Amino acid sequence: MTLTAPTRMPGSRARPRRAVRLGPLSGTYRVRPLVVPLTVLVALVLACAVSLGRGDFPISVPQVLGALVGAGDETQRFIVLQLRAPRIVVGLLVGVALGLSGALIQTFARNPLASPDVLGVTGGAAVGAVTVIVLSGVTAAGGVLGGLGLPAAALLGALVTAALIFGLAWRGGLDGYRLVLVGVGLSAFSQAVVSYLLTRSAITEAAAANVWITGSLHGRGWDQALPLALALLVLLPAALALSRVLGVLQFGDETARGLGVRVPQAQGAVVLVAVCLAAFAVSAAGPIPFVALVVPQIAVRLTGGPRPPLVASALLGALLLVAGDLVARTAFPETFPVGVVTAVVGAPYLLWLLVRGRRRSTL
Repeated sequence: MTLTAPTRMPGSRARPRRAVRLGPLSGTYRVRPLVVPLTVLVALVLACAVSLGRGDFPISVPQVLGALVGAGDETQRFIVLQLRAPRIVVGLLVGVALGLSGALIQTFARNPLASPDVLGVTGGAAVGAVTVIVLSGVTAAGGVLGGLGLPAAALLGALVTAALIFGLAWRGGLDGYRLVLVGVGLSAFSQAVVSYLLTRSAITEAAAANVWITGSLHGRGWDQALPLALALLVLLPAALALSRVLGVLQFGDETARGLGVRVPQAQGAVVLVAVCLAAFAVSAAGPIPFVALVVPQIAVRLTGGPRPPLVASALLGALLLVAGDLVARTAFPETFPVGVVTAVVGAPYLLWLLVRGRRRSTL
């Protein structure tokens, strides 16, 4: 096995690649797409350890790591594994799902403004979940149908909304700008439906739905983590398997057809996986805003690639959710929903994207 100096195609502005040879086999790779996910993974582990140690009973990071592997006293293991770990696990899984969903949709639409929350997919999932909460008496932390009904209702609402978006935006193909406009309209419609459902509900159901709508990890446990974990066991490999197709679709439909890709089937597979990821994430923690919008663009700038990287986006989404929840729990006199923290981070970024796009259009 030999390594050679970095190589670059003549006239290309791409990042330099390194060549690796193993007997008769050879290939190229770039350093940054490998280093960035590993660095983010280390930061994610540290953020989880710090978050597990913060609370009414403080525990140091070494003690947290010891409790995770069965060391330490019984009280520390109970606090870490039984009281605090479920919330952190839900946040980690939700962040992975939202980051991955945003990377899929932005690559597919070739538009940095395309994300499940901006397109209204999370709004549709919220309509389905709030309907179950209001009509069936399901609380945000569980209830009669909390283990199964919320994911099913959120998935159904997201799929219906996605079908409407792409049905209305399709004009012999998909245009990223038209897709965003249609999605924004359906997102506003979904918010109106949710507001109407809240006005027709009892006080207890409305209060539970309002807590859930803000996007919060408060009270989340293994009942929310298990369905999301099972969904990711299927959806995560499916998303990674679509990576090659995404690389071709970003060059346009005609080019993809010329390379032998069945464009409608490929687009349908990408949309289905992205919508399911967003739906299960919303069902577990509510419609947490801007994670799926911001994370893929941060990942693509860190790795220096031509499109949002799937693995880096998933890990960054988990890091943002875990760190945001830590800030929401500890940085203020009262606990804030994590959706408030992500909105504070994401809203200025959305405005920056809009201003940047307007400047480019006037050049």
